[in-house]
Amino acid sequence: MTMLTEQELLALVADLESDRVERTVSTKDPEKFCKAICAFANDFPNHRLPGHLLVGADDDGVPSGLTVTDELLLNLGSIRSDGLILPLPALTVQKHSLSDGRGDIAVVTVLPSDLPPVRYKGQVWIRVGPRRAIANETEERLLSERRTALARSFDARPCRGCTLDDLSQDLFLVTYRNYAVDSEVIAENHRTLPEQLASLRFYDLNNDCPTFAGILLFGNDPLDYLPGAYIQFVRYKGTELTDDIQTENRFSGDLLTVLRDLDAFLPLQIQTRPESDSALHEGMVSDYPLIALRELLMNAVMHRLYEANGPIRFYWFTDHIEVQSPGGLYGLATPENFPRQNDYRNPVIAEAMKTLGYVNKYARGVLRAQRALTNNGNPPAEFSFQPTYVLASIRQRA
Repeated sequence: MTMLTEQELLALVADLESDRVERTVSTKDPEKFCKAICAFANDFPNHRLPGHLLVGADDDGVPSGLTVTDELLLNLGSIRSDGLILPLPALTVQKHSLSDGRGDIAVVTVLPSDLPPVRYKGQVWIRVGPRRAIANETEERLLSERRTALARSFDARPCRGCTLDDLSQDLFLVTYRNYAVDSEVIAENHRTLPEQLASLRFYDLNNDCPTFAGILLFGNDPLDYLPGAYIQFVRYKGTELTDDIQTENRFSGDLLTVLRDLDAFLPLQIQTRPESDSALHEGMVSDYPLIALRELLMNAVMHRLYEANGPIRFYWFTDHIEVQSPGGLYGLATPENFPRQNDYRNPVIAEAMKTLGYVNKYARGVLRAQRALTNNGNPPAEFSFQPTYVLASIRQRA
């Protein structure tokens, strides 16, 4: 996205009829900001052009004399990663200082999503002419149908050959839907189950089959269609792959079950011991911080290449742990900018993990893991990036 010129910006400020522009003089109204960004991302008029939120201009198209601060820019930019708008919107935030001295304008430019419908707190917002509104069922269905031609990610593609019977419908209706969709929307719902699944990117209406994300999250047996979609755990008696195996486990099935099982399993593997830091104080220390293990595994589940036939490998040695995820770094992420730059190979899976609470904020997992390791006295995690996999390795606390 290129930066607007001042002439282009002033034209947007003055265009009171455009459905691609929203103005506000408030700098402390995150609800309004998020609803506007959600609506632009949905691009219901199908312009396939960016929408613009202009902070510092009133409804009459007059600059308000605002001074744009770094805090305001950070708050606007953080909307992308806080996970309240799903799937993640593609946006930029820029500051423009008007040359005629009428103040500053903060411009949030939002690209149309490839994975509509986009939701803010479980509601789908769209632009209807110059105003904003919550989409009705027909409008949501139109957004879902439009997605088929736009979807680029593997998890949003149709899993041809499978049917609605391959999904655990109760898992979606009783468990997931209540987290993902606003309760008022559920109460007013008159859509078929495929339409409900499609509105969350789990079903392809044109091909009349679940998407790969639907199979991964709610499939009765995802391995029928994705044979590498499991986690292989092995605990060794030594420090090398050639050493004897102490225990092994396999986490497979729908991702909701896999993630719950991991959460129950990890604390049982960590060893703690008493340690004194003074003559009067004794505490318990762990060989590994639970949060670091959890974050690295969640990161692997979210970003792995699901087309690959190999599993995520979770290997526990006597002096270190390795988590190997199929697929190299994706998109904008490179060995030089990792982990501060992230990209999403599986945006629908990433959205689901955020919805279920397994991810707090996007692009923070590895940073949180490194902080936890430091606080626990472990060396920082080391990463090896190869074309076919990413390997994370953490050493035991001395």
